[in-house]
Amino acid sequence: MKTKDDELLAFVRWVSQVDFGKAFEHEARFNRRLKSTGGRFFPKDLHLDFNERMYDLFSEDVFRQIVQHELVHYHLYRAGRGYKHGDAEFKSLLSQVGGLRYAPPLPDVNYLVYQCLSCGQRYQRRRKIVLSKYRCGKCGKQLQLIKEKG
Repeated sequence: MKTKDDELLAFVRWVSQVDFGKAFEHEARFNRRLKSTGGRFFPKDLHLDFNERMYDLFSEDVFRQIVQHELVHYHLYRAGRGYKHGDAEFKSLLSQVGGLRYAPPLPDVNYLVYQCLSCGQRYQRRRKIVLSKYRCGKCGKQLQLIKEKG
């Protein structure tokens, strides 16, 4: 029975062969601890980690671009060339293969909405705030919690 990591490894190998014309010879796996990044490249042992939520939420085309980004790191590092984000070779190869420079933002499902009782200014926060301590930045009046989503 194929696991999700097996499917990922097959996909990464396919993208590497089709888009780079080179084989991917190391491990690729999902890492549930990744929160906002699409993936990570580890120069120490040359494996790739990917954000499982990116795989689940976005289309195959978008996830392919995330894989391309990590494979640019991988192939440039193996070739002994500039593999870091700021290197010209990295930027050049990334644009050639059409990979994403930054991971798309995940839809934020855990937030609170506060509104000023006077002017109606809204504030979106991830953490609860102490309403007696904080005031509206626009008019200085009291805030009220109007929406919890999560």
